[in-house]
Amino acid sequence: MMKLISWNVNGLRAVMGKGFMETFAALDADIFCLQETKLQEGQIDMDLPGYHQYWNYAEKKGYSGTAVFTRQEPLSVRYGIGTDAFDHEGRVITLEFPGFFFLTVYTPNSQDGLARLPYRMEWEDAFLAYIQKLDSEKPVIFCGDLNVAHQEIDLKNPKSNQHNAGFTQEERDKMTHLLSSGFVDTFRWFHPDARDEYSWWSYRFHAREKNAGWRIDYFIVSDRLKDRLESAGIHQEVFGSDHCPVELMLRND
Repeated sequence: MMKLISWNVNGLRAVMGKGFMETFAALDADIFCLQETKLQEGQIDMDLPGYHQYWNYAEKKGYSGTAVFTRQEPLSVRYGIGTDAFDHEGRVITLEFPGFFFLTVYTPNSQDGLARLPYRMEWEDAFLAYIQKLDSEKPVIFCGDLNVAHQEIDLKNPKSNQHNAGFTQEERDKMTHLLSSGFVDTFRWFHPDARDEYSWWSYRFHAREKNAGWRIDYFIVSDRLKDRLESAGIHQEVFGSDHCPVELMLRND
């Protein structure tokens, strides 16, 4: 069995002071992914015996960034998606293993006033083309903060958020298109009707205390991996960030 964990830490240095190492040890993942590390190279030294570490830093300081810690050494590692317009913000790391490609991804936020929605729409098309190319070689597993609540049951207040970043019809349609292109939202595969299962809460309005959240962190896999899915869950008991970790358990070949 493989245990996979993804967590948007919203600043790794900050969460290091809030029990990150204890959480890392307790979750005991075979692959542990981070998004929004907000680091430059050399700003942190992670001592993780038994893990290979891979980091993708944004060129802009204190912004974005991803990391992957894996027990099994990958066959190859790629940074970005091979498109210059999208490869300066440290958003994607791809690991190749014998049986699949594994990606951590931090999807661009459309921002207040949807200022970055056009960029986001272009990103969605480029990212889908990238994973489809990978999928033509071997199955794909990707995880991370995808910055979209796909369906109304994926956030507490769908009606009041219909024109807000992360729940626009345009963003939701892109997710629908991606899933219809041969991919599975693993949490919904196991929990088709689950409500109040969120992975992000605003820091405002005591949102986490009220569980007024959004499910915007995902594990998504190629359709042909469905028979290897064991379970998918959300670790709402873990604090330290405005997101909590999400998990996928995968049966070995």
